[in-house]
Amino acid sequence: MGKQTLTTTSTSTSAANDSPELTTGGTFKLVGFKNFIRANPRSDFFSVKRFHHIEFWCGDATNTSRRFSWSLGIPITAKSDLSTGNSVHASYLLRPVIGGLNFLFTAPYSPSISTPSSAAIPSFSTSTHRDFTAKHGLGVCAFALEVENAYTAFSASVARGAKPRFEPVTIGGHVAVAEVHLYGDVVLRFVSYLKDADSLVFLPGFEAMDETASFKELDYGIRRLDHAVGNVPELGPVVDYIKRFTGFHEFAEFTAEDVGTAESGLNSVVLANNDETVLLPLNEPVYGTKRKSQIQTYLEHNEGAGVQHLALVTEDIFRTLKEMRKRSGVGGFEFMPSPPPTYYKNLKSRAGEALRDEQIQECEELGILVDRDDQGTLLQIFTKPVGDRPTIFIEIIQRIGCMLKDENGQVYQKGGCGGFGKGNFSELFRSIEEYEKMLEAKHVNQVAAA
Repeated sequence: MGKQTLTTTSTSTSAANDSPELTTGGTFKLVGFKNFIRANPRSDFFSVKRFHHIEFWCGDATNTSRRFSWSLGIPITAKSDLSTGNSVHASYLLRPVIGGLNFLFTAPYSPSISTPSSAAIPSFSTSTHRDFTAKHGLGVCAFALEVENAYTAFSASVARGAKPRFEPVTIGGHVAVAEVHLYGDVVLRFVSYLKDADSLVFLPGFEAMDETASFKELDYGIRRLDHAVGNVPELGPVVDYIKRFTGFHEFAEFTAEDVGTAESGLNSVVLANNDETVLLPLNEPVYGTKRKSQIQTYLEHNEGAGVQHLALVTEDIFRTLKEMRKRSGVGGFEFMPSPPPTYYKNLKSRAGEALRDEQIQECEELGILVDRDDQGTLLQIFTKPVGDRPTIFIEIIQRIGCMLKDENGQVYQKGGCGGFGKGNFSELFRSIEEYEKMLEAKHVNQVAAA
């Protein structure tokens, strides 16, 4: 495959004329992995601390949250629903025993019984939720970032071209919330704490779950969100739009030549905040390949841009995978097919001294992929799509190396340590290609039988 170098300008497309990211005026060009020089200009326009939460919109929050809880080993710790006085929406929060991951699952109640002031998520709209789920199925509707000041973040973003979604409000006297459009129907939500919020279980309006109402003992080792990946029809306008209003810098990039197969591929850019605690990779399809790009397949089934997958960090990927695989056949998530044995025969040279021989054997038994960059090592594995549509899925990762100390002497791991699995993309693509071929074969057989 020849090198796929993308040059885009601010031209809109008929597929997404209403998308805010397609009305920007910058220019963007990919140079590819080999030519990309990583630099951090610390150019954020407002102070960003971390991912605060990820909100999923679904048809039934009770059952969806319980399936994710069971599959990932993360207990349901808080709720806002009829039992707490919320007649607008049911929302359930997953949070690990240790760590900062927050997954929120939300579904609406009937508008006929709703009292708008009782909603715990002030921006929630039943009609918008119904339009979202009818169009996309199960999906992520919002990335929430904890910022220093949500009012400042919102005004700074809108002043630089962000399309406003929800103006800042203060809820419960403790927390400020605001939203702007990100890409497709996904919003970027700003959350800040105005004063001591230690008494809050999550946001005002949420209460702790009863000890008997959730799998409180669940813990497979998952701790936090590492990165959240979006698929878009065209990278250039989206990257220009997000960089222009956030100030985020380019952390990494890959072209089809870097990460594709002989049959399909993608182009990708990773954006990051100053501290590189928030990583937002973005993918676009490439054309002219033997098979349709997996990104194009996603865009068709999702009916536009959206979140493709969420990468979750575990402190022990072997323990996590053993627990998750136990549940694959009993309501848990299933995984993409493992690579062939030849992949693991060559793994020692790729893993270096980061893994012992018995750990490499465990990688093969569990189907874990291994990659590295000049700074550290990445262990990763991907689930199959977690909903009805072949769209959103989960990545489980563990990063090894890159340990640093901050100004207070606290040890932390540098963002993106070990990369994003560049050396494994071809294996993942082949897996997805075989999965898609299986679905296509079944469709053809059904048509023929009819």
